[in-house]
Amino acid sequence: MSAAETTLSVAAQDRVFRPRGVVGASVEELVAELTATGFEPLVTPVGRDVGEVRLTGAAMDPKAVGPGDLFVAVAGSRAHGADFVMTALDAGAAAILTDVAGSERVRDRVGYRIPVIEVRRVREAAGPSAALIYGNSASSGPALFGVTGTNGKTTTTYFLRSLLDELLRPHQRATGLIGTIEIASGEDRIPSKMTTPEAVQLHSLMALFREAGVAAAAMEVSSHAISYQRTSGLFYAVAGFTNLTQDHLDLHGSMEEYFAAKAALFARRRTRSSVVIVDDPWGWRMAETATGHVVTLATAETPDPAADWAVTEVRPHLLGSAFTLYNRHTRESIRSRTGLPGRFNVANAALAAVMVLTADESTGLGVSRREIVAALEQADPFTISVPGRMQVIGTAPAAIVDFAHNPDAMIRTLEAAASTSKGKTILVIGAAGERDSAKRPLMGAIAVRMADHVIISDDDPHGEDPAQIRAGLLEGAREALQNEDLGSTALEEISPRREAILRAVEVARPEDTIILAGRGHEVHQDFAGTRHPIDDRVELARALRLRGFPTAADAPDTEPDPDLAMTTRLSPAEGGDTA
Repeated sequence: MSAAETTLSVAAQDRVFRPRGVVGASVEELVAELTATGFEPLVTPVGRDVGEVRLTGAAMDPKAVGPGDLFVAVAGSRAHGADFVMTALDAGAAAILTDVAGSERVRDRVGYRIPVIEVRRVREAAGPSAALIYGNSASSGPALFGVTGTNGKTTTTYFLRSLLDELLRPHQRATGLIGTIEIASGEDRIPSKMTTPEAVQLHSLMALFREAGVAAAAMEVSSHAISYQRTSGLFYAVAGFTNLTQDHLDLHGSMEEYFAAKAALFARRRTRSSVVIVDDPWGWRMAETATGHVVTLATAETPDPAADWAVTEVRPHLLGSAFTLYNRHTRESIRSRTGLPGRFNVANAALAAVMVLTADESTGLGVSRREIVAALEQADPFTISVPGRMQVIGTAPAAIVDFAHNPDAMIRTLEAAASTSKGKTILVIGAAGERDSAKRPLMGAIAVRMADHVIISDDDPHGEDPAQIRAGLLEGAREALQNEDLGSTALEEISPRREAILRAVEVARPEDTIILAGRGHEVHQDFAGTRHPIDDRVELARALRLRGFPTAADAPDTEPDPDLAMTTRLSPAEGGDTA
């Protein structure tokens, strides 16, 4: 993926992944659909000519609007989409879907120059509206495999796509991917701006997938996406649940609300089958809450005997693990492996495997169970590189970049490192600003408990004071050092992050392990709306080479990239989510 691609805006993404041939729908047809589905639309102005207006696309970002588009104007955290109605009109918007406040803004700014369709639940209405325009239905698009949970979504979807590729490639059928790192349709791919795109983009992607012959797609489904109705109008062949641990409470308020957001994905109206990891009470609650066909999977070291599937016989295999999947009902045993380190990656691989095994004939995959088992046992679909997920940059010292950005993910990553490290563990961490601040002291405490040398630095401060964020991490770290017997753990605070990375390599010996946690694949830091280029993988490789340490065969180039040698301003429409 080129550096130039990383600068694509949300609007540019929307334009890149548009289907070529769209039948579209008239305003009259759209109003009829919204009426039939209970949205009670109000159209202004009223008249025959209004109903005949043809819609051939949909966009939520005014900068992504094209001629003939339905402009979906929703309320944001900083502005209302209707405030940018002139941008949409100048770009050729044919109609506007918005709420009461948006309709008033349109009237005050430009009058009713084009049809305005007013509904109370505009985010929820966006999905069915885009589905109608793009001609999508549950039976017309690819088989969707959705994954939600606090940690493991990205790796599991990469594993899913790799397995699906192995199965479908011999049949000359393509696969797709939608997630935190990238969006892919067959061989075409661009970087993502958020874990789950907005509903209008998703339905555009579904139509594009259909055009491109994509038979199946793996998709991360964040709790933000579920809460904000981004997946409205989509139906999943199989939905998978990884885990639920503390994160994103700035959005959800409590773990109960966080659970409820995730649980909404597993309703019968959204998914045909569900596969739920049941290694803790949250998992069992999710399995009990889910409706429709539910399959349970135990991946803990001592698997729950009540689960339908269990991971057994886990053993080291190169950098990763070999394992067996056992079905207690059929007594079937399937052997597989993953090349990524850590027990949690065994869980991710097992979830991907069971999701595909659970897909029934109605998904349209057209592959036999025998083919699936053969791929799992012989093709090694889970030995792949996932950008910024336990990505090995250096070998002596072992130097790893990981996306761990919450307490549970940090524990998993540090446990994986400890299981193979012969020396000290050196950890660089930060925390995102304007996000769940309660997790910062927890992360700081975990860091000094599990690493030998901790360097607290910056992640994405966003609009928050970076020093204040670091102070939250330091609070937990210092309290743990003061109250617990943690030996000679070293603790430093270093900003900017580049200096922290250089320091980590400076204190390392060949037998040690360096972990840069929190940012993973990301290539910019957001300071008060300005994005500064930095890639942990590149910075770590550069620091290792400066010290004369060996780097991994696929470690990134460290030459300056002119496409990244600039800062850029974030627009109000841009921003990510990983919940």
